[in-house]
Amino acid sequence: VQLVESGGGLVQSGGSLRLSCATSGFAFRNYVMKWYRQAPGKERELVAAISSAGTNSVYADSVKGRFTISRDNVKNMVYLQMNSLKPEDTAVYYCKVTRSNHDYWGQGTQVTVSS
Repeated sequence: VQLVESGGGLVQSGGSLRLSCATSGFAFRNYVMKWYRQAPGKERELVAAISSAGTNSVYADSVKGRFTISRDNVKNMVYLQMNSLKPEDTAVYYCKVTRSNHDYWGQGTQVTVSS
């Protein structure tokens, strides 16, 4: 199982970024996919999750209405569109899949929002 995030960077408050997570090594279309983030000195937190078919999604209250999770079950990719970014969104963002009771994580991508 391999997960590789990309798309992070430095953006001004109010800006947008689109994160991508390329996956391989498992039957992507059968699994829920999740985005997490971890800010300096804080615990890793769930940002968004999407069902295997992409028909259902859930979001942390802090990002509702600003972030959108999506997936492409042909390309085996999961995305996080982030709009109206705030300085408090600054964190390392990770995608995750749980397979056979084991969590697999990517290496993360840094998102920095300047005020």
